Amino acid sequence: MRIIFPQNDGIYQQDNARCNKARNVCAWFEEHQDEFTVLPWPENSPDLNPIENLWDHLDRVVRAMDPQPRNLAQLATALESAWLNIPVNTFRNLNDSLPARLAAVRSAKGGYSGF
Repeated sequence: MRIIFPQNDGIYQQDNARCNKARNVCAWFEEHQDEFTVLPWPENSPDLNPIENLWDHLDRVVRAMDPQPRNLAQLATALESAWLNIPVNTFRNLNDSLPARLAAVRSAKGGYSGF
């Protein structure tokens, strides 16, 4: 968040899955509440969740690596490297796509929107 929103004016969107609502995660968000806004969000809303696109990006980057990671430590390193090298514009584009995602979900009456 600090890289993309150095002025502490970012908005963070999560899917509120149980793992994201763990006490330590909620405490971290509480500690950093002045740095960005966490959107209220319904659970299990993949069409509204651009992070799914980032997971797909990471998957493609790691699968294209040669040599492939051979153990968990190498996989962790590969994923961290892939994450740190996602272009800032990718994050911005996903953020900018949110109005279209919302419109598509509305058109689908809350169902699968194709995003």
